[in-house]
Amino acid sequence: MSRVEEFEELRPLLFCLAYRILGSVAEAEDAVQETWMRYDLSATRPTSTRAFLSATVTRISIDVLRSARVRREAYVGPWFPEPLLTDPYQDPAHSAELADSLSMASLLLLERLSPLERAVFVLRDVFAFGFPDIAAAVGRSEAACRQLAVRARRHMDAGRPRFEADRKEREELAERFFDALKEGDVDGLRQLLAADVRMAADSAGKAPQWAGGINGVDQMCQMLGQLLLPFLGIGGVVEPRQVNSRPGAVFRDRDGKVVNIWTLDILDGRIQTIRTVSNPDKLGHLGPVADAWALLREAQQARRDLTGPEPSDPATTRSFVQEAEQENRT
Repeated sequence: MSRVEEFEELRPLLFCLAYRILGSVAEAEDAVQETWMRYDLSATRPTSTRAFLSATVTRISIDVLRSARVRREAYVGPWFPEPLLTDPYQDPAHSAELADSLSMASLLLLERLSPLERAVFVLRDVFAFGFPDIAAAVGRSEAACRQLAVRARRHMDAGRPRFEADRKEREELAERFFDALKEGDVDGLRQLLAADVRMAADSAGKAPQWAGGINGVDQMCQMLGQLLLPFLGIGGVVEPRQVNSRPGAVFRDRDGKVVNIWTLDILDGRIQTIRTVSNPDKLGHLGPVADAWALLREAQQARRDLTGPEPSDPATTRSFVQEAEQENRT
């Protein structure tokens, strides 16, 4: 087998390792490409190509993560991982670990770990690498790697919800939610949302984001009526998909361009959190990206055409669009 063939066979594994360490599709792809360049230029063939390439992509990813954290500290608003619709690496023996580690919630928990803890956790608890290979990858002793793994596991376990819905329950509830959304059934949506449901949005100030997020079932239903129903009325499409191994959807304009991505966190038979990614820099790998600001204005105008102007009493209705447009101006 040639070097190219060996590398391409392992590419899915390398990408998924890098993505879980970095939380970025673009940075993971760059790390994989850099790994190939180093492998192609190496004078000797390693005893284990898998171990060599995994160690190389891990070290590159750790270096990238250290510099990326500085940029993320200056990020405008919440930072979420770049959405991933399909996991290119499959391993039936570790399918549960792979799926869980891909969720937005798990990736955000990983953000709390140091780069070394994060790499060790991904290698050990997700991909089941042995400690000798992990030690070689991160440049620490096996004993140190075991300690890093214990600390990382403790932090991850402390941040996870105690009782999470199983896959079947998540998918059934998400199907009902998106059916109700597409039908404009606000009362039906209300029954599926937790009383303290919240929406958090990653836009980086480059796409509409509602100030302070959405908190509580009343605000959520109000927002759905004010924005999403008019969005559907101007030809917008809600495409339910698995996003980072959890129920979610791709929102597209009438031309099929990506507007944003939603993912749902489901606990106790209700939707607890909706995370949206609308930063266009994080959507380009999914296809052409829509002009979300233009769509927002069009949807708002369509709603005004149907319902008339906004009531003047701010206590009566909250104009999410006005808040979003104010953020765009500032």
